Amino acid sequence: MKTRLIFAAAISAAAAAFLTGCETPLPAGVERGPDGTIAYDVLIEASAPGARIEANGQNIGNTPVHLKIFGDRDGTFHDFGSYEYIIQAFPLTTNQFVQTRVFRTGRMFTPEDHIPTRIFFDMNQPPQPYPVYNPGYYYGPPVYYGPPVYFGPRVYIHRRW
Repeated sequence: MKTRLIFAAAISAAAAAFLTGCETPLPAGVERGPDGTIAYDVLIEASAPGARIEANGQNIGNTPVHLKIFGDRDGTFHDFGSYEYIIQAFPLTTNQFVQTRVFRTGRMFTPEDHIPTRIFFDMNQPPQPYPVYNPGYYYGPPVYYGPPVYFGPRVYIHRRW
C-alpha cells in the first residue's frame, strides 16, 4: 500500500514538474517587445554617407543609422504578419543604384533568417535581378505549368434551348 502511495506521489510530482513551464531569464538591459520578442540593434551603413534608408516602406533616416528590430529570442526575425522584412537604401547621385536586402520572417512554415548586427550597402554596385536569399534554398517556379487538373466526378451540364 505504501509503495503505491509513494509511486502515485512520484508520478504526480513528475507531472506537475513537466506541466509547469520554465522560461529562461533575459540578460540585464534587454528591451522586451510585443509577442515575447526582444529588441536587436542593427547598424546600417552605406558607401555614400547620407543615403536614405527605408525599412518595410517606412523612412528610418540617413546613413549611418541604428535600426531597432524586434525578433525572436534565438536571433531570428519574428513573423508580424508578412513573409519578408525589406530594407532599402536610396542613392544620393545619379550614378548610384537602389540597394535592397530581403530577410525571411518564417511565416507559414517558411525558413527564417537571422538578424544581422550590421548591414552595409555599396551604392555603386548594380542591383541583382532577384532578391538575395540564403543559398541552399530553391525559390524557382512551380514544376507543373499545364492547365488545372480536376479529379472528381464528371460534370454534366444540360441546357434547354
